[in-house]
Amino acid sequence: MLHESATIKSDITPLMADKELKEQELLNVAIKVFEPGTLPEEKDERNGLSEEIRLAEANFIPVHLKYSLQRTGFWGSIWVLPDDTMDADLMIHGKIDWSDGERLGLTIKAVDSRNVVWLDKSYSETCLADEQRDLQPEEKDAFQDLFNAIANDLAQYRNHLSPEEIRQIRLVTRLRFATSIAPQPFDRYLNLDAHDHYTISSLPARNDPMIKRVLAIRSRDEMLMDTFTRLYDNYYFQLWEPYQNWRKFRADELRTMHEIEHQALTRQVLGFAAILGAVALGAISDQDVARSIDPLRGILAAGGTAAVYSGYQKRKEAKMNQEVIEELGESFTSESKPFVVKVNGETVRLTGNAKEQYSKWQELLRQIYMEETGMDKGLPLIMGLDEDAKTHLDSKTAPFVKDPSTQPLDSIGRGNE
Repeated sequence: MLHESATIKSDITPLMADKELKEQELLNVAIKVFEPGTLPEEKDERNGLSEEIRLAEANFIPVHLKYSLQRTGFWGSIWVLPDDTMDADLMIHGKIDWSDGERLGLTIKAVDSRNVVWLDKSYSETCLADEQRDLQPEEKDAFQDLFNAIANDLAQYRNHLSPEEIRQIRLVTRLRFATSIAPQPFDRYLNLDAHDHYTISSLPARNDPMIKRVLAIRSRDEMLMDTFTRLYDNYYFQLWEPYQNWRKFRADELRTMHEIEHQALTRQVLGFAAILGAVALGAISDQDVARSIDPLRGILAAGGTAAVYSGYQKRKEAKMNQEVIEELGESFTSESKPFVVKVNGETVRLTGNAKEQYSKWQELLRQIYMEETGMDKGLPLIMGLDEDAKTHLDSKTAPFVKDPSTQPLDSIGRGNE
């Protein structure tokens, strides 16, 4: 597929499913945290942009894309994760090409579990002043038309798939996950064709005990992916207000700069000019004239001081929002709260940042599979999370206790229940 580019216009209407889709028609989606891209080397070109803000955006934007996809009704579970997963029917990667409050540019690549590329496209949008109003978390971003355009492109591709193609994608996902856990017994079920697309050569028996173990592991993997997604959701809501304020200030300044250069600078220049004008008027030697223009001097001086102060306040507010965003970005990309995982009575701590924790978890899944006796006696129990996370996990435990051997292969684990 050739790489495409699109400049997004206003009022992009999101495509919505006209009816509730059946479970077997839904595809699960994973969105990897975006690449932050690079900033201009010249400090003047950055004009207040920072690597910390860009890192914050790389975590924020995928979450809003998730909400934009969820509303359409075409998808099953949608996760935001720090790294790739084999446990998703569709994997989305993104890169921030440009973001300065006024303009947003993203490159999106979406690949299904067969290794078929659905989308390889760059999107860019310039935000209009009225698009900064009435923003709502989950519902409306200043660049909502861009998010709608991405969601529409993915929905259109999905809607051109036949029911058999959707079934094949779901099956390949489950077999690739099984292969990632235990390559030797499962890799014989998949082939790579001349285009590097995965095809199914055969299917394991439904009562295969190895499949039963892998399906039980997959249920727990989905539970942890839910937890990671919840962490990114919490971050998104913390960041929403300071980030939207920062973008609004940035966009206002940039729009004004395009028209009469920088707004805050212009206010200060005019203010200083007014003050200087008042001083100059005060230097008039004719006393009668000087007395007659005293009121004007006062107005100029007061107006000039107000303009300078207004410009200063605008910069100060923008700076405050920028500092909050940078602090949140730094806190999220540093050490994350450890996950404590208990397996067969032994406690394992997953430490490091989110990506490192997720990598350790995937390795742990492979170790769990090797502990065959432990698989029958008990699966890993995630402990040591905050109360919200515990509630989130406990509320979803019931669907996981099904016997996987009684389920068809294309509805393994929780799926989209």
